[in-house]
Amino acid sequence: MKKALIRMRFYRVLNGMADSIGLRSLKLDADALAARALRAAGRTRFHDAAFMGPLRLLLQCYEREADLNVFGRYAAKWDALRCLANVLRFDMEEERNPALLQERIEEPLFVTGMPRAGTTLLHALLAEDPAALAPRCWETISPYPDAANRRDRRQRLVESQLRMFQRLAPEMATLHPITADAPQECTEITAQVFQSIRYEATHHVPSYKKWLDGTGHLAAYRFHKRFLQHLQHQRGKGRWVLKCPDHVHALDAIDAVYPDSRLVFVHRDPLRVIASAAKLTEVLRRPFSRAVNRAEIGKQVLGRVAEAAGIMEKRADNDAAGRIFHLHYSKFAADPFGAVEALYRHFGIALSAGAGARMGAYLAGLTRHRNTHNLEEFGLDPEKICVQFRSYMNRFEIQPEFAIWKDMQLLHAPIAA
Repeated sequence: MKKALIRMRFYRVLNGMADSIGLRSLKLDADALAARALRAAGRTRFHDAAFMGPLRLLLQCYEREADLNVFGRYAAKWDALRCLANVLRFDMEEERNPALLQERIEEPLFVTGMPRAGTTLLHALLAEDPAALAPRCWETISPYPDAANRRDRRQRLVESQLRMFQRLAPEMATLHPITADAPQECTEITAQVFQSIRYEATHHVPSYKKWLDGTGHLAAYRFHKRFLQHLQHQRGKGRWVLKCPDHVHALDAIDAVYPDSRLVFVHRDPLRVIASAAKLTEVLRRPFSRAVNRAEIGKQVLGRVAEAAGIMEKRADNDAAGRIFHLHYSKFAADPFGAVEALYRHFGIALSAGAGARMGAYLAGLTRHRNTHNLEEFGLDPEKICVQFRSYMNRFEIQPEFAIWKDMQLLHAPIAA
């Protein structure tokens, strides 16, 4: 707690100094950034500049709503330029080899569901199978090596960037540890065309969120497939295993782009996941923002988790083909490898030679952290949440993690029409 207060004071001093010398006036202009990216790449246009509208809106929301601090403004600029550079590199590679876009992404497996429910561990285990392909953190940041350098230093560079962020947000080490070579969430991919739920996690941008909910995710997932084609062209064919809790909000887009995809819904007590997801959102926002509103975060996270629960209930009721595998956190935590075996059986996937040993070694090397967070600090009422998620808990027979469910006698009782 003392270190956290010291960091907050440091941020205030830094922001005050930035204001005094005019750094707060750094403009985040989409057209200027696009022009700069084109100059750096030696190009005159993008193949498809449809992302410019989303980028303009996002940067406008940063200016009006996000209350960025000096680090947040420079980070937003760097991030936008990086994404633009990646899109331009894709354009160039496709000109050199048009057949690249004929790469077939077959029967990809999407892990999604409740956030903070073990999806990261499940993804990591699935990625240990030698037959599997998973986007790695370093290659989602920089999907192609720098042509000007003989040595490929992308992984080392991303590792240093992660260490820097963890100094700014040390709670990440226990909340969501990540290394450059770890499998990465797909939200980092869709963010590169500026249509991603990732942005509402890292910044307060309600107008952008409203726009994204109204627009949908189809364009972002078309780019997602394009991104995987570029990675697969470099790495060779395999069975893609992909993960992001945000996928559950984009299932219609996944259906359209990947009609043969397979889905894993991970379920957990909403009281636990909402508290943990709210805390992670606070930790992600704090280095970039002058102020963080916990009540606003609580409301936003609750809304997204409730939306996810409703989608999963509806999808489960319309899954005659068995396209979805449902995994309960309590069973996964008790026997991770057994859960993976059950998942493979459900989809008729053969476990590759050596996969079990690799998964076992991964589990043996884990450092486990127990994160406990308080709903009330985010302005949320546990009793109201219990009532709100009663149907979801009953529908999937989820193991409650808090006595309040029993105290309120909600579970397994009939729900009045």
